[in-house]
Amino acid sequence: MRVLNVAEKPSLARSIAQILGGGEVQVLEGRSKYCKNFRFLYQLGGQRCEMIMTSVLGHLMEDDFAGEYRSWRSVSPQELFDAPISRIVNEKMKDVHRNLVEQARQADRLLLWTDCDREGENIAYEISQVCRTANRRIEVLRPRFSVISAREIHQACAAPSQLDMQQVHAVEARRELDLRIGAAFTRLQTLRLQNRFPALDKKIISYGSCQFPTLGFVVDRFLRVENFVPEPFWKIDVQLKRDDSTVAFLWRRVHLFDRLCCMVLYEACVEQPRATVTAARSRPVSKRRPLPLTTVELQKNASRLLNMSSNDAMETAEALYIRGLISYPRTETDRFDTKFPFSQMIEKQAQDSTWGGFAQHLLGGGFRMPRQGTHDDRAHPPIHPTGHASNLSGRELKVFEFVTRRFLACCAEDARGRETTVDVEIAGERFWTKGLIVDAKNYLEIYTYERWNARLLPNFQQGEVFMPSVLNMQEGRTSAPNLLREPDLIALMDANGIGTDATIHEHIKKILDREYAFKQQGFFYPSTLGIGLARGYDRIDLEQSLTKPLLRRKMEENMQRICAGNLSRTEVVQESLDMYRLMYVKTDNNLNALIQELARYLSP
Repeated sequence: MRVLNVAEKPSLARSIAQILGGGEVQVLEGRSKYCKNFRFLYQLGGQRCEMIMTSVLGHLMEDDFAGEYRSWRSVSPQELFDAPISRIVNEKMKDVHRNLVEQARQADRLLLWTDCDREGENIAYEISQVCRTANRRIEVLRPRFSVISAREIHQACAAPSQLDMQQVHAVEARRELDLRIGAAFTRLQTLRLQNRFPALDKKIISYGSCQFPTLGFVVDRFLRVENFVPEPFWKIDVQLKRDDSTVAFLWRRVHLFDRLCCMVLYEACVEQPRATVTAARSRPVSKRRPLPLTTVELQKNASRLLNMSSNDAMETAEALYIRGLISYPRTETDRFDTKFPFSQMIEKQAQDSTWGGFAQHLLGGGFRMPRQGTHDDRAHPPIHPTGHASNLSGRELKVFEFVTRRFLACCAEDARGRETTVDVEIAGERFWTKGLIVDAKNYLEIYTYERWNARLLPNFQQGEVFMPSVLNMQEGRTSAPNLLREPDLIALMDANGIGTDATIHEHIKKILDREYAFKQQGFFYPSTLGIGLARGYDRIDLEQSLTKPLLRRKMEENMQRICAGNLSRTEVVQESLDMYRLMYVKTDNNLNALIQELARYLSP
């Protein structure tokens, strides 16, 4: 039997071929200079098979409007909501397509080794359609895997499943909606705004249902900062110098915005300045180890801790995954299955010169079952190391080290300590302070990205009376919120359903590439074009704003309902198009409001 195997990318095809071929792999040139064909023999279901492993380069096909609808000036953009769509082979994929056709004609079975997520399922479907057109008798099967390891790849090959057509239909719906809605609004914006603003003459003003809410978050925070008016407040400051240390007590009222009221309370304290300790209590406390690692958490932490953009982090994680060093990096799951081979995975790290000692500590009795989060995509485990690496550098080293330290920390005990709280009263006003003694760092020994700093307090006894060293009334001012950093933006997008865990980084990159926003010293700023577009659409006053997350969140929820079998592709597409068509008409009729707002920012 001859079996054609197709992976989503060339590097993955090579890795899987090396595993299945046991090192005895013949490399053959294919039609595409990027996609080699790997030939080897393999025992499949008790039968010796000739295996050909090749790959694609992502999506083979692209959707576009048919005939005259491709021309921007031949038809009204509104007609794109109903215009016929044709699916053709992407011009750059012609050689890849030709290679698949030739190989499929000679094959009895097709194994689809694309990524095991929604987009990968759709790419697998495209491949199957091409191969079935070339060979109607070919049997199509879908291996499922999360790790590029010999154990998991052999298991996936031995027990393949069928394509999940509900996931396929969800992506088909998303692709159609993105094309129709994106093209209609992009053409409307571009044609009308280019005519009005010379600075935009050669610029495509693109619209995307994830791009615009992402931009909206940046603009909203920028305007909050710009429009912020600081308010004065007043507070009472109490300090005590004892045992060569200074203890600061915090006012239970925190602060007051009424100066006179604060002054009255402060003067009462000055008249009766003695402080009485009303409570001094100590209790055991713990600092919880992190949850198992998801894609969103990887992106947030890469930006916050590793000085790396979310896009760079995902590209790096993908490279580590293909090399068999970490598990599949696109997952929403933050809980490990009880059957997960913890000992086997920890043992792989025991030889490391940096964290090997901690891994050995876990294997020697320090292991604790990781915390169970609330998310499980039922497709992939949390991100974890699957191999040991000693020759990494740069970004790969940073990401691999973070993934490994996070995994080992998940398997360790919480940090433990004792917290002391002291309450005091001065003239009826209450103040408090806290101290901490760290008894056991536990997971913090390996997870060096977090701190739990001890703060020693002098000894206080309930009923004790002392004279404060400092008793002042201080004035302060409220502070503006910070502009968004990348972790903040990722968190907002994730919480509001803008993009998926696998695409959030792409949407952030897109608003930067489109010059709707830019980064400066780690903060996001809207460009003049970006803020003009966002505020212009706000002036149009659509019932559901294009720059707010509600519309895209609803669309993503509908994609999930298609995957669950609760809605059909047709129902979701029709409902979304009807809604966006109404907003398009209102936008078209009120575009002058957008133009006027843009003029405030773009006109010299």
